[in-house]
Amino acid sequence: MTRFLGLLFITLFLSACSSNDNWRTASREPAGIAPSPETEKAAVIEFYAADAFSWRGWFAVHTWVAVKSQNAPEYTVYEVVGWRVERGLPALYEYKTATPDRFWFGAKPEKVLSITGEKAQALIPKIEEAVKRYPWANEYTVFPGPNSNTFPAWIGLQVPELELDMPFSAIGSGYADNE
Repeated sequence: MTRFLGLLFITLFLSACSSNDNWRTASREPAGIAPSPETEKAAVIEFYAADAFSWRGWFAVHTWVAVKSQNAPEYTVYEVVGWRVERGLPALYEYKTATPDRFWFGAKPEKVLSITGEKAQALIPKIEEAVKRYPWANEYTVFPGPNSNTFPAWIGLQVPELELDMPFSAIGSGYADNE
């Protein structure tokens, strides 16, 4: 009986801690922390991290990369998403947007790295080349990787001038050292 009550308590506790279990209704609104391409004409590189969706966010983050060349009207965002693989698509996803800082299914992102100006303009081609060489573009494994955190970490290793320091909770970022 004690074992049953303990299991019941843990189950209730864990289900009560989840802020939003429905990815369809979770916020994907811009967080307002990225420079607007309309006003910021200089080149921009941004790395973001947000708590992973649902209970995974208690201990892990999802990370992604956004770049905007000088005078570009939009950012190019690069991220790795596991459910794309489940649908027969590459895990590595690239898209254009004016708002690269959108909430990650209810979780507000934070900047991991931000570079603006001439240094960003010089590094963007190196990032784009590294993206093309990403060795796990069609793979995704939650743990130990490759996953969404492996990708930005790998970019950081390929472009050391970024001086990227991944968050401790970027589980799977160490997998990038395996290449």
